[in-house]
Amino acid sequence: MDFDFTDEQSLLKDSVTRWAADRYGSLEQVEAARRKPPGFDEGAWAQLAELGLLGLPFSEEDGGFGGGPVETMIAVEALGRHLAPEPYLASVVLGGGALRLAGIAAQRENLVPGLVEGSHRLAFAHGERQARYDRADVATTARREGDGFRLDGAKAVVLNADAAQTLVVSARTAGGQRDEAGISLFLVSADAPGLTIKPYPTQDGGRAADLVLDGVTLTPDALLGEADAGLPVIERVLDEGIAALCAEAVGVMEALHALTVDYLKTRKQFGSAIGGFQVLQHRAVDMLMSLEQARSMALYATMMAGSDDAAERAPAVSAAKVQINRSARYVGQEAVQLHGGIGMTLEYLGAHLFRRLATIEYLLGDTPYHLRRVSAAGGLLGAA
Repeated sequence: MDFDFTDEQSLLKDSVTRWAADRYGSLEQVEAARRKPPGFDEGAWAQLAELGLLGLPFSEEDGGFGGGPVETMIAVEALGRHLAPEPYLASVVLGGGALRLAGIAAQRENLVPGLVEGSHRLAFAHGERQARYDRADVATTARREGDGFRLDGAKAVVLNADAAQTLVVSARTAGGQRDEAGISLFLVSADAPGLTIKPYPTQDGGRAADLVLDGVTLTPDALLGEADAGLPVIERVLDEGIAALCAEAVGVMEALHALTVDYLKTRKQFGSAIGGFQVLQHRAVDMLMSLEQARSMALYATMMAGSDDAAERAPAVSAAKVQINRSARYVGQEAVQLHGGIGMTLEYLGAHLFRRLATIEYLLGDTPYHLRRVSAAGGLLGAA
């Protein structure tokens, strides 16, 4: 199998890598962007639009650039390597993924141009407090009211919801709270009457919000996809999100490993650099091996994320997330130990890379959840 990038993919990698290095080449630049009101710099978001990154996964017919999971992997890995705070995962991969997969032509025509040019953002509001990663556990309801719908319920930890103009919200239109059938998706304006957005900072320097929907009324054209058949779309969106998150984690781990090796070469003890001690060299090599294992599984997740076969896609993506979680914890903890006290100092870049890895470990499913998902499929061989 050929793992080499095409000429276009190589150009994409070069351009986004240069942009991220210039824009976020230091912790001071990252922190300055995070202090902006939406948690990132609107000017940087506009630059991502100019680079074509915001339209990357959308079809050319809809005004996008017709990219796939590989192009998304290239973009998010470079952004992750430099801790770029822009809501690419939330708006383009998750919210945009739901629109791309389930939206009718009129909905895509209405929203995609704004997404591509950077004037409009989406957020994906599916998780609820009681669900604990169970994708079918939806207590939020959407009841028929005249020709439209009335939404009531709550959503938790919605990434970058306070920076979005439109929210993709899951709600139950039929069945019991944990039934797989009966879930629908809706496009909800962020300023809709009855919708309350409660934003807060996350531990890794990002942004999230809890939502309360109290009698939010929607017109019939707010329904995204088929009524009662939203779960397969949700599954596909989250699996694509996990593949992107795996790629981001590889970028973060790569940056943290390079930072650690550089520290070992410069930190002196007993008159010589500590990188000269063989035991520390071995630990740095073990970090590299864990990183490369994660990179291989991120590539696997990327290749499988676009599959229409959920039975094939789900265990593959979950297996990748298990390895990513394990590598992220190992690389992060080793980096902190090899740095000593400075490794946990928030004035140091390494601490912020470590915090992002710690967050990624639990985002879109922790290790026990994904192990159960692989097991339920009979393992990777069982899925094949």
